[in-house]
Amino acid sequence: MSPAEEKTALRKAYRKARADHVSGLPEGLRALVLNRPPAPVVAKIPEGATVGLYHPAGTEAPATGWARWFSENGRRIALPWFSARDAAMEFRAWANPWDETGLEPGPWRALQPLGDDGPVIPDVVVVPLLAFTAAGHRLGQGGGHYDRWLDAHPQVPAIGLAWDCQIAEELPHEAHDRPLAAVVTPTRIYEGHD
Repeated sequence: MSPAEEKTALRKAYRKARADHVSGLPEGLRALVLNRPPAPVVAKIPEGATVGLYHPAGTEAPATGWARWFSENGRRIALPWFSARDAAMEFRAWANPWDETGLEPGPWRALQPLGDDGPVIPDVVVVPLLAFTAAGHRLGQGGGHYDRWLDAHPQVPAIGLAWDCQIAEELPHEAHDRPLAAVVTPTRIYEGHD
């Protein structure tokens, strides 16, 4: 099986595992999990920095608590933005992570800023994922948007945000797959590669 075929099969299995895990969590607990970034992550992101986050879709690990915490603590927030399905991913500022009226569904149905302001380059990005390894390898949704963005911005570290059930012993990786600097779950921080 080629790495691409193996990734396709793994995506299906990890989507199901993630959905099963999240459906088993009480609703009140989901709101509290990953409500703020852990101190070792905060220490790597100085005040004044721009943090690229994502607006969670479906059963993705929630990132809005982090967006609010960073915003309250002197960091700017940016979210992925697409002008069309075939367009490259950019980041645009999200001025108020307590108010979603400044967001709209993008071409991939995820909420994104209206795009009135121009693109920004975050100092660090927090990325969603389907699976990860302790060494920081990531299995994404398969569109390659983050891979291409990170390849174009090699100076920007990426941190994964995940549920504990998403760890894999190993994942196929190809030359374009960039390891994450760290992955944060509700119970651990996995230090990947910088």
